[in-house]
Amino acid sequence: MTVERCLRTIAGFFILFSLVMAKLHSPLWLYFTAFVGLNLLQSGFTNWCPMITILKKNGIPTCKTNLENK
Repeated sequence: MTVERCLRTIAGFFILFSLVMAKLHSPLWLYFTAFVGLNLLQSGFTNWCPMITILKKNGIPTCKTNLENK
């Protein structure tokens, strides 16, 4: 699994987890949902995400584009 796929999986899990916790435990968990959404938004503009840095340091490979065959 690549960094990009791991990032999408983790973000999706965090959002679903926080929504379930908001429903079952406390609506304050929606702040965590908003945090994840804002982090995804800022990474779209800045092209930097802390989770990608963590995943790369743990040895998860990045997606390779094959430009030589074009």
